[in-house]
Amino acid sequence: MGIFDKMNGPVFLKESSDASQQLEQLNRLHQSAAGNVKKQLELDMKLLSYGISGEETIAFELKNSFMPMVVLHDLFLEHEGLTAQIDYLVVTKKKVFVIECKNLFGNIEVNSNGDFIRSISFNGKVKKEGIYSPITQNQRHMDLLRKLRKDDKSNLLSKMLFDTFFEENYQSIVVLANQKTVINMKYAKKDVKEKIIRSDQLIDYMKRANSKSKNEPTSDKKMLEIAESYLGYHKEKSIDYSQKYQLLTDAQEVEDVINLMPTPAVSLEETEVYKRLKEYRLKKSREENIKAYYIYNNVQMEELIRAMPKTIEEMMQISGFGEAKCAKYGEDILGVLEGFR
Repeated sequence: MGIFDKMNGPVFLKESSDASQQLEQLNRLHQSAAGNVKKQLELDMKLLSYGISGEETIAFELKNSFMPMVVLHDLFLEHEGLTAQIDYLVVTKKKVFVIECKNLFGNIEVNSNGDFIRSISFNGKVKKEGIYSPITQNQRHMDLLRKLRKDDKSNLLSKMLFDTFFEENYQSIVVLANQKTVINMKYAKKDVKEKIIRSDQLIDYMKRANSKSKNEPTSDKKMLEIAESYLGYHKEKSIDYSQKYQLLTDAQEVEDVINLMPTPAVSLEETEVYKRLKEYRLKKSREENIKAYYIYNNVQMEELIRAMPKTIEEMMQISGFGEAKCAKYGEDILGVLEGFR
């Protein structure tokens, strides 16, 4: 095994991130963009940089843990039409941790129903909005991992054993990277509280989880083999930002395509597409007697506008739009967006 004979600390088997490459591409496009397209690029670059900063905070904690582990950063997995973008998969002596990094701004409340509600102060007023649950998001990642790994087993017995012990061997964690974020979980259920921590609590959390586990410690070699197997599932994910922003490379003015994509940097709430999506959301919530943000919250609505999906498959690439939601509302949403492409 060479250097892995004695693993005295973390080993990053995959340290690079697609997000950094995407940011470089956005920077290049930004140099030739103009008008609203340039402003949209600046907003997306800021959000992407914010996410990268949060993941770097977690990387710092892992690298300074002095804890034997194998780390995979930014895994993109696909299986039977489902996808998962996993921020960190960490293989330790007793457990595999699936980490979702959230560099959230504003203060967060988690109520007894498991709803995540963000409060933001703006111009002296406090605005509240529902956000997609990172617990649910990471559980989707866990479900895909489980199915992917199980289906890859060679015989029925190994499939059954893997499925039986999955909950003991794999653990979901949502890590809040922004130390300024205040999270109120007073009324949250116990299983939700146990899955949400701050970045500076991560290493102690992992050590306690390993200490409580009844599993026999695995070897350094086995940890590496498990991590390598997941790295083998990873697929490179490329985004053609030139097409997304309709940026042109010839003499045609970029301004010709500005109206194809509204931008929050101007005033997203005042755009017609935003109003139409909000009207549809309100209408459906009243019909079904549910909260409007159960259909999609404001952040997801902004993602719809930015991505402008043309198919159900494209819509399912947006966080929060799973198979069930797209089957129920997808065609209606595509119909709303159709007139604004």
